[in-house]
Amino acid sequence: MNKLKELTLGSDAPGSRMYMLGNEAIARGAIEAGIDVVAAYPGTPSSEIVQAFIDSSKERDFYVEWSVNEKVAFEVAFAAAMTGLRSVAIMKCVGVNVAHDPLMTSAYMGTKGGFVLIAADDPSMWSSQTEQDSRYVAMQAYVPVLEPSSGQEAREMMKDALLLSEKFGQMFMFRSVTRISHARVDVELGEISGGKKKGQFEKGSTHWVCLPANQRKNRLLMIERMAGIKKAANTLKYNKLTEAKGAKLGIIASGLSYAYMREAVQWLGIEDQVSILKIGTPYPIPDELTLKLIKSTPEVLVVEELEPIVENQVKVLAQENKVDVLIHGKDIIPLAGELSARKVMEAIGELIDVTMPADYALLDKLNAAVEPLLPIRPPALCPGCPHRATLYAVNVAARRYKKEFDKEPVLPGDIGCYALGFNPPLNSDDTAICMGGAFGVACGLAKATDIPVIAHVGDSTFFHSGIPPMINAVYNHANITMLVMDNSTTGQTGFQPNPGTGVTAQGEIAEIVKIEDVARACAVKFVEVVDPFDLKATTDVVERALRFDGPALIVARQTCQVIMQRELKKTGQKFKPVTVDLDICSDCRLCVNALGCPAIYIEDDHVAIDPAQCTGCRLCVQVCPVNAIIEKRSK
Repeated sequence: MNKLKELTLGSDAPGSRMYMLGNEAIARGAIEAGIDVVAAYPGTPSSEIVQAFIDSSKERDFYVEWSVNEKVAFEVAFAAAMTGLRSVAIMKCVGVNVAHDPLMTSAYMGTKGGFVLIAADDPSMWSSQTEQDSRYVAMQAYVPVLEPSSGQEAREMMKDALLLSEKFGQMFMFRSVTRISHARVDVELGEISGGKKKGQFEKGSTHWVCLPANQRKNRLLMIERMAGIKKAANTLKYNKLTEAKGAKLGIIASGLSYAYMREAVQWLGIEDQVSILKIGTPYPIPDELTLKLIKSTPEVLVVEELEPIVENQVKVLAQENKVDVLIHGKDIIPLAGELSARKVMEAIGELIDVTMPADYALLDKLNAAVEPLLPIRPPALCPGCPHRATLYAVNVAARRYKKEFDKEPVLPGDIGCYALGFNPPLNSDDTAICMGGAFGVACGLAKATDIPVIAHVGDSTFFHSGIPPMINAVYNHANITMLVMDNSTTGQTGFQPNPGTGVTAQGEIAEIVKIEDVARACAVKFVEVVDPFDLKATTDVVERALRFDGPALIVARQTCQVIMQRELKKTGQKFKPVTVDLDICSDCRLCVNALGCPAIYIEDDHVAIDPAQCTGCRLCVQVCPVNAIIEKRSK
C-alpha cells in the first residue's frame, strides 16, 4: 500500500497500477513515449490532461505551456515536431475549430518527430456549445485517428500514437470523449522511454513552407503516407475481429462505443451469436478485417457516438467489393447524444430476437417514479462571484439608458463562467456564439442597427480571441461598449493561468499583460478599470461608456471568489457573512429576484442568507433598498 502511495504519473514503474482519471491515463501514455513538448488551451473535457503533464514535467524534464488559444498551441507543438521532438497539442472539440487553419496545412507537410493532436469531444454537450465530431476534421485533413475504449487502452494507445506518428511521418489525432476523459480507472503502468533532448531544425528544406509549389508535392507525399497507414491499420492490436460460428449479426464498434456494446451483448447473453469487430482506428478503418466481417454475416450493425464516420467507410467498402450485406448504423443508433449499453441493446433488439433483461424493466419503473421528484438544478454563478456584480451593474445601466433614450441595449455574451448569467434573473446574454464572438457580434450589431450594444468577455477569452475584434471596432468606428470581466483566472475550466495572471503553466513568474494597456495600445480612447463590487462606480462607468461616441472598453477586475477562499484559508482568515435584519426587511425580495445568489433563499416566507455559502461580497448590501442586510454578528 505504501508503494502505491509513492507512485506518481511520472514514476518509471512498469507493471505497477495506479487509480487515475482517464485524462491522466492519456498523459501517462505520452510520458511513457518520451514526450518533449506539450501545448494546450483549457477546455472541458480536456483540461486535466495538461494538469497531469504539469505535475510530472519537472520530474521527467519536459516542457508544458498554456497557450493563448488553440491555434497557437497547435503551432507551438507542431514546431517542436519539426525539430524531431515528440509533442502534443491538446484541446476540446470546438478548440479544433480554432486550430483548423494550421492543422490543414501541416497535415500536408508531415512531421519529423511524433506529433499528436489530442481532441476531446463532448457527446451530449455537457460543457460545449456544439456536439461536433472531430473525426470529420481528421478525415478532411488526412489525419489518422486513434480512439480508446477504456482508460487502460487510452494509456497504451496514446503512447503508440506518438510512436506511430514518428514512424509514418504523419500527424495523428487521438480522440477522447467525456466518459473516457472523466472516468476513474485502474491503470497498469508501462515503461517510460526517451529522455530530455534538444530539437534540431534543418534549414533549407522546402516542405515546411506552404507555397503552392511546395504543397503540391507535399499533398502527394501525404496521400502516400496515408496509404501506408491504412494498410498498417489491419495489424494494429486495437483492431480485433472475434467471429462467432453461424452468426447472423455482425457488430462493428469503435472507441467507447465498443465498451457500451460489450456490456449490451453480455446483458443480452448473446456473446456466442454475434461476430464483433473492435475498431481503435475509426479513420482509416481496418479494411481487411472489416471486409472479412461483412462477408461472413448477412446483417451488420455499426455502433459509434455522434457522426457515421465508421459506418460510411464500411458502406463504401461493401459497395466497392460488391458485398451483399445489410448495414445498419444511424438508422437505429442515435445521431445525437451519448450512447449507453441500454441504447445499444435496444438497437440490437430491432435486428435480432432478444429478450431485454428484467433488471432494465425494473429500472424503467424506478426512473418513472423518481424523475418527477427531482428538482431542476441549473448551474449558477458561485456565491460572491464578481461576474454577478458586473452583470447586475450592466442591467441597471441598461435600464437607465432605456428610460432616457427609449432604446434597450443588446447584450452579446461569450464562452465562460459568465455565460451562466444568461439564466434568470440576470438574463445577461442576448447572443453567444464562440470565444471572442461577443466583440465581433457587437461590431456587426452596431453597423446593422442604431441600438446601443454592451458586449462582455472574460480575461482569458480576451487574450484568446477578443483582441482582433476589439481592433476591428477601432478600425471600423464601431460604437460599442466592450466589457472584459477579469477574475484573474480561466475559471470555468479549472483555474488555469493566462497572460494576465503573471504565472505560467509550470508555475514560473511571467510578465503580467494588462488588458487596459493592450486596449490603449490598440487606440481605444475610452478605457476604464472598475471594481465590480463597487456597484455605484461600476454602473456609472457603464453609463458613461454607453454615451461615449466610439468604441469603449471597461475592465471589471476582481479576483474569482473560489481563488479568494483558497487564499483566505491559507492565512487562516474567514469570510464575514451577512444576514437579514427581519425587523427592517420590507420583504421586497429584490435581493432574491435581481441577483440570483445561491446563498440567498426563502425560509418560512422570509428572505434568509446561508452563512455557510455567503462570502461577504456585500453586493446584496448595496442592492437592498432599506439597508436590511447587515454583517452577521459573531456569537
